[in-house]
Amino acid sequence: MDDPNDEKTQGSVPAAQDPPPYSDEQPYNVSVLKQPPHDGPANPATMPQYQPLIQPQQHNIVIVPVQPTNEPDYLGYSIFTMLCCCLPLGIAALVYSIRTRDANRAGNGAEARKKSKMAQILAHMSLCMGIVFIIVYIVLNVIIIRRY
Repeated sequence: MDDPNDEKTQGSVPAAQDPPPYSDEQPYNVSVLKQPPHDGPANPATMPQYQPLIQPQQHNIVIVPVQPTNEPDYLGYSIFTMLCCCLPLGIAALVYSIRTRDANRAGNGAEARKKSKMAQILAHMSLCMGIVFIIVYIVLNVIIIRRY
């Protein structure tokens, strides 16, 4: 039948609280805190209450520092060939030298090797063209001087 103690204990049990509303800015994981069972009478007032535990999701961000590569950039060689030998090929060699330096700083070894090789080839071609121009200039001056 009706026990007056049951009505008192049922009225004293707090109602379960709803978790706060979720927002799109910060997603939450909801887990329930569970307490170990206890030995004793099955009295609703003494039974453990389960309450939600709200925690923000944890994101692990790992930042790996970039390891710079050490490919030669031939910057000085490119500047020399640009100023003293063949200007157009020297400018192209200079551009590839700067791109090599940027790839080295970014840690992109494959791109740095390709740009370094191209800078070296263009600088060599510029030097060869400069030597050829100088030889042609000397030969033409000698031929012109001998005529007069």
